[in-house]
This record gives sequence, C-alpha cells and structure tokens, in this order.
Amino acid sequence: MAQDIFDKIKKNRGPLGQYSKGVHGYFTFPKLEGEIGNKMIFRGKECLVWSVNNYLGLANHPEVRKADADAAAEWGLAYPMGSRMMTGQTSMHEALEAEISQFMEKEDTILLNFGYQGMVSAIDSMVDRNDIIVYDSESHACILDGMRLHAGKRFVFQHNDMESFDKQMARATKLADAQNGGIMVITEGVFGMAGDQGKLKELIDFRKSGKYDFRLFVDDAHGFGTVGKTGQGAGEEQGVHDEIDILFGTFAKSMASIGAFICAEEHIVEYLRYNMRSQVFAKSLPMPLVVGARKRLELLRDQPEHKEKLWTIASTLQKGLVDSGFDIGVTNSAVTPVFLKGNLAEATNMTFDLRENYNIFCSIVIYPVVPKDVIMLRLIPTASHTLEDVKYTIDTFVTVKAKLDAGEYKSEEMATVEVDK
Repeated sequence: MAQDIFDKIKKNRGPLGQYSKGVHGYFTFPKLEGEIGNKMIFRGKECLVWSVNNYLGLANHPEVRKADADAAAEWGLAYPMGSRMMTGQTSMHEALEAEISQFMEKEDTILLNFGYQGMVSAIDSMVDRNDIIVYDSESHACILDGMRLHAGKRFVFQHNDMESFDKQMARATKLADAQNGGIMVITEGVFGMAGDQGKLKELIDFRKSGKYDFRLFVDDAHGFGTVGKTGQGAGEEQGVHDEIDILFGTFAKSMASIGAFICAEEHIVEYLRYNMRSQVFAKSLPMPLVVGARKRLELLRDQPEHKEKLWTIASTLQKGLVDSGFDIGVTNSAVTPVFLKGNLAEATNMTFDLRENYNIFCSIVIYPVVPKDVIMLRLIPTASHTLEDVKYTIDTFVTVKAKLDAGEYKSEEMATVEVDK
C-alpha cells in the first residue's frame, strides 16, 4: 500500500527540522531588526552582530541608499517585466554586465537573478550525461544541488586535498576517455564556513603540467570584493585569476544586495544566456537592484578604503583570538570561525549566554556541519565594525570559554526559548 507523503514528513522532520519546536525564532529564523550594521536589535535589545554578510559595509552607505531609493522611485519594483530573453532586457542590465567584465578582466558576463539558482542552473546547462564532475567535498549546497541534476558521473575529492584530487581525476579521466566526455572541476574561492581559500593555484598547476585536461568552475561568493589586490577574489590573491575558466560571484556578500554573475569567455557566456533555464524562464532582475548594483560596484572599485577597513577589523579580530588561545582553523579570508569543544546542549546554552547576558549575536554551527563534539562560532567581520567591537568580543569569548571549560553550560537537554510568534 502506498505511503502518504505527508505522513512520511511528519515522521522525519530532517536533521535540523527535528529541533524546530525548541529553536525556531531564536537559534533558527531569528529576527534581527533595525539598520543593518555592527549593532542591531534582537528580541528588543541592541546586540553586537557578527552574522551579517555586509563585508564592505555598503548596506547602509549613503550613496547606496540614495541610488536604491532613486531607482525605486524612478522605475518601481516591477520593471522590466519578463525574462531577459523575452521582454526583460534593458541597456542598464547590459551596462552592469559590461562593468563587471571590465572590473573582473574577463571577456563577458551574464547577470543572474539569484546566486543559488544561478549556480544550480549553470552546472545543469554546461554538462551532459557523458561529462564528469570532480568537486571539493565542502562545496556549497548550491553546487551540490546543481550536481543532483547532472545525469552523468561525479567524483568528490577530500577538502583541499591534492592527493585525493589526483586520485579522483585519474578515475574521471579514464571514464571521460571511455565515453568521449569532458571534465568539469568545481570548487570555491573562499569556503564560507571555515574561511579557507580553495587551492586554485594547485588545481591549475595540475592542468598546466599536462597530466589532466579539465575546465575549472570557481564559486567565489565570499572572495569577490574581499580578497585579492583589487577585490577580484581568490584567483587574484593566488595569482591565477586569468586561468579560471568560469568564475561565479554574488552581490549578496560584499555588495550587500541580491543577484549574482558569471564571468567567462564570450562564447561560454553566450551559451549560458540561451541555455540557463533559471534565466531563460525567470523574470529579469528588477531595475532598482541593477542600478543599486552598479553603484555598489563603483564603490567597490573606486573606494578601496572599504576593503582596507574590513581587513583592519578581520586581521585584528583573528590575531586577537589566536593570541588569546582560540582555534580559528586555517582561515585565510575574512570569515572567522572559532572552534570549541562541546555538545549540542553546551552549544545552545553558551549561545544563549552570549546573546542574553553579553549582547553578542554570532552564528552557531553544530553537527552535521562539524563533528559531534565540536562547536563552531562563525564570525563575519565587516567594515562597519570597530576595534572596540573586536576587543569586547575577544574579552567576552575568553570569559565564556572559561565557563564552557568549567562545565557551566552542561545540561541534559539543549536550551529552548519561548519566542513570541
């Protein structure tokens, strides 16, 4: 007898959903209110916030706010109607693409409505059942979901492990030769959880050696605007920007907006324009977002002081944490993880203490993202933060770590909070 789908859902709420009744509205789906910045309102109190992807502090930059408001007043939120291919094409969209291409020093650019759907659709459009994908084990969910649409074979290599990459490429090459397919290698420029950069130079060195033939697709959502001399990303930082075949960036991080882009050779971008289902069959990015993105790109390009401020904060934060005995892993980006030992109950109790008694709001990452006995606090420094924010946070972390080590957060169950609906 067939099973009712809704009955199945009731019995299996998923790895995170199983905790929803106790954490919704506090640990998950929290409401941060007020102006986007280093301090925001959480449950009626001002908190120092380290969980907003506003790297360059552009979310409330006066020029950005004015550009957004003026564009909304002039164009409204509906224009243009329809997909780019049908009725959603404008000179402004084309101008933004041209400006991104110029800044990124790539032949051409396609503008995407959303980063997540864009990555999924780009992967789907570029490989067929005879092609093989080789990807890093810590690739973002959008990459994994894109590969779910891939009818061909895929091989995963251990995170940033070149010996594992070599092994998987050997398997992929043998299969590609047998079925006359190609190989797409997919990784990230900056990994958003641990903050380490993908080993782009090492991957490209494999190709330059002649040992393997593949195309390289890099998701640099967290690297664009934050690393590299000009902010082009991890490829620029590692000296291999020109060698990246397909480069993905998003407006949702350094540019504090919505939308994304892919840079590549002109013929590849032209192919994507006519074959990416998420763009061919979806409404064009609204004009205010396009105008706002042009202003943000202008500030990113012409005002390097925003990136310099970000790195003053990030470097001071990371050095201070290390000097105070904290494990921040191998980050070489602005993303700052803090690794502690503890279980789920201790993690929630400590986070509750940070938010309620110290007014610090940062993201908590637990199993299955990290091992069961690990707590990761993920900090996102921005140009909006101050050195005083950094000092207070480090001092507070020293205090709560001492409490964690002393067993003060131990309990039989994870903390739960009553939240007004």
